[in-house]
Amino acid sequence: MATNFLVHEKIWFDKFKYDDAERRFYEQMNGPVAGSSRQHVSPMRQAEPPARKAATAAEDDEDDAIDLFGSDEEEDKEAARLREERLRQYAEKKARKPELVAKSSILLDVKPWDDETDMAQLEACVRSVQLDGLTWGGSKLVPVGYGIRKLQIQCVVEDDKVGTDLLEEEITKFEEHVQSVDIAAFNKI
Repeated sequence: MATNFLVHEKIWFDKFKYDDAERRFYEQMNGPVAGSSRQHVSPMRQAEPPARKAATAAEDDEDDAIDLFGSDEEEDKEAARLREERLRQYAEKKARKPELVAKSSILLDVKPWDDETDMAQLEACVRSVQLDGLTWGGSKLVPVGYGIRKLQIQCVVEDDKVGTDLLEEEITKFEEHVQSVDIAAFNKI
């Protein structure tokens, strides 16, 4: 029964016809292949490249004269000089660039002794503290209780020049107005 099926099936017996049809199709699409023969070879197979003639001794000597991976000392000296020049320019550029200064924003709570303390005088005393790297900002009076208000004042300090301990110490020198100084907020800028 299997042989009856194969009698009607022609693809395996007529394979060369299909190979020829496939070859003609590819020749029409791409043009004829040089050196193609009428043998039943699928065009999908890789054709072997034509044999190359042997190189003569003169051609071999010419190829040896070309040094593809060698280095020319003159080019190396030029590259080194160029690299040194660029490094020098980079160093000069870095020297001209100002250094980044670390700064902090501090919100201080300055508390008076009692409700009779003159808050305008208290603020004037605090702002009279002048240090290199200290900049005073805005201020406001905040109620604490029993009619007492505290002074909240903003300042910006350069971390290397002004410390929080130094700032608190300078403000608490005004003993007749200032009871205490607390840091309400401290943020790096």
